[in-house]
Amino acid sequence: MKIIYPLSFAFFCLFMGGYSLQKFRKESSLVLTSQALPTKLNILKNNIEAIIKNKKATVGVAIIIDGKDTLTLNNAEKYPMMSVYKFHQALAVCDYLKRKNLPLTTLLYLDKKFFIPNTYSPLRDKYPLGNLELPLSKLLTYTLQLSDNIACDILFDYIGGVNIVHEYIHSLGIKEVSIATTENEMHQDLKNCYKNWSTPLAAVCLLEIFATNTSLQNEYTSFVKRTMIECQTGKNRLAAPLSENNVIIGHKTGTSDQNAHGEYIGINDIGFVILPNGMRYTIAVFIKDSQEKMNTNAQIIADISAVVYQFVCHQVTTSKSNERI
Repeated sequence: MKIIYPLSFAFFCLFMGGYSLQKFRKESSLVLTSQALPTKLNILKNNIEAIIKNKKATVGVAIIIDGKDTLTLNNAEKYPMMSVYKFHQALAVCDYLKRKNLPLTTLLYLDKKFFIPNTYSPLRDKYPLGNLELPLSKLLTYTLQLSDNIACDILFDYIGGVNIVHEYIHSLGIKEVSIATTENEMHQDLKNCYKNWSTPLAAVCLLEIFATNTSLQNEYTSFVKRTMIECQTGKNRLAAPLSENNVIIGHKTGTSDQNAHGEYIGINDIGFVILPNGMRYTIAVFIKDSQEKMNTNAQIIADISAVVYQFVCHQVTTSKSNERI
């Protein structure tokens, strides 16, 4: 189980210049083994391990607290992202619109050919005949808030295909991620789900770039942030323990069907969390090839979210106590 504790300067290098995660790991002397893990993060590590112990699934976790304290568990695996990759797509769409100097209000014609049956799509349910125009902002709302599969594939087609998203995310320095197939292709063959993968650390590093890289701060990404905060899916996952604590969370879920072995291919949630005092953290929980029930998978994510939130709140309390001393 690999635990990483880099300092903020290392992430500054990651953010500013296409610095790959692999290169970061090889070159940084700030990467520590689990034996050298600071005591405070060891507590969090042990709490998370207790949650995932004996679960019939591979669970990967990554957390970055205030852009510096970093913890990963089971990060070496490649986790099928499922609809989590709609966040990656949204960033690529934002980049496309910015480069083309197109507003979010740009209308896009939605050809009926995209409105296929037997896939999750509130968009198709509302407009079953297709052949209409909607602003790009509305399509992004469908993908980010409602995880709409048809809207997702329409956006892939609009910007030039899945490879455009893959290449854009890699251009940001996030290398441990692959985006290779559309939603429809995953639906046609569940094996294709495994072609769209990420490590947990790659996911939170992308969230950190999204949150802190000034070159990405614009009207497009601000819209994405607001839309993620209003996410309607997965309320029983990362958001579950945070709903009554005046905490801001923006997140993107991913949910699969079961494979031929009766396992859920991927049940996931990634997001950014901002506490009332301004302290923040990013978190990714990926559950791969799970034999657990759907409710159990969701509860694993919620329980991990809860212990991370409690840990961060405890650090805030301890810090204030030390200041008084």
